Amino acid sequence: MKVLLINGSPKTNGNTTIALGLVTEALEEEGIETEHIRVPKDPVQGCRGCAVCRDSGSGRCAFDGDIVNEILDKMESADALVLGSPVYYAAPNGQLLSVLDRVFFAGSVSEVFPGKPGAAVCAARRGGTTATLDVLQKYFIISGMPIVPSTYWPMIHGMAPGEALHDTEGVQVMQVIGKNLAWMLKCIEAGKKAGIFYPKTAEKIRMNFIR
Repeated sequence: MKVLLINGSPKTNGNTTIALGLVTEALEEEGIETEHIRVPKDPVQGCRGCAVCRDSGSGRCAFDGDIVNEILDKMESADALVLGSPVYYAAPNGQLLSVLDRVFFAGSVSEVFPGKPGAAVCAARRGGTTATLDVLQKYFIISGMPIVPSTYWPMIHGMAPGEALHDTEGVQVMQVIGKNLAWMLKCIEAGKKAGIFYPKTAEKIRMNFIR
């Protein structure tokens, strides 16, 4: 079993990296393989709603050559996804959102997400954490991904790199996310062996309220 972790922070060794590292340690203690990928500092094209990924049936973004299709390729073999972001203006890093909009739009075509657990964590100096988590977790909800719980909202606090480790409750929350995610993956694996699989994705009913 393998978990893909996406780091949405431009800082190599910041508190978001620490948060994801704590989740990773807990996963690996449970025998779960992990892989980290970082959103690049260079600008990333946002989603244009061109729907080429849908109309072509490829399930891959038409704007190739950056991290988006790389993530989609990795999700084909990954069993779960963890998103990590710093808090900027009470929201996730804009660079990360540009990536996720395209990843989840194209991924809805190839159906690489349904049934795979998702966890979102964020790091902040002080506020904006719940608003950030709300944005990130909505990607999971619309994609049919069970959200991994913990003992509190999955946030950790610190300003300078390393300060997050002094947030003892936040540290515990990250560790519990890793343990709970490992448990969910093992339960899903046991279910598959017993012949229990995630329900086939229903064809969406699209309603326009102005007609």
